[in-house]
Amino acid sequence: MNFKYNTKHRSKTIQGLRSFKDALPTNIKKIIKKRGHIYSETLDNWRKIVGHELFKVCYPKSFKNSNKLGKSTLSIMVARGHEVEVEYSKSIIINNINKYFEKKIVEKLKLITFDDFNDQLNIKKDNKMINNNLIKKIQNIKNKSLKKSLLEFSKVYKAK
Repeated sequence: MNFKYNTKHRSKTIQGLRSFKDALPTNIKKIIKKRGHIYSETLDNWRKIVGHELFKVCYPKSFKNSNKLGKSTLSIMVARGHEVEVEYSKSIIINNINKYFEKKIVEKLKLITFDDFNDQLNIKKDNKMINNNLIKKIQNIKNKSLKKSLLEFSKVYKAK
């Protein structure tokens, strides 16, 4: 193997595979050094940390590390209408995060509200009118297997 001095690396390396830390872009290295792993760990284990009920209505947005001016802050996106529920459980969330990492990581939570998109998708329609039109169109289909699968799909769609 030939030895090669590569200016992108800190030292002389063997030509071929490079180490993982040298392959990362500098921006990502900075994020990881600034405790970026804390945000990724909380994102991965959010359900364990907050519980199933709060998991449905909120998720972590960003993590800012403490500095001379402020405390370490975790920003949480909360669905509109559930702010009070999350506000009352702030101390529990902070304790669970600090317990998960086994040291004091988060000192403050910042809540940011957003409109729940699931409510916008559940537009109420006149089901009888839609069902009658769909059933008439499905009955005109000649392929029996396709007709059967569409009827089953319509039953599932009605349930939602």
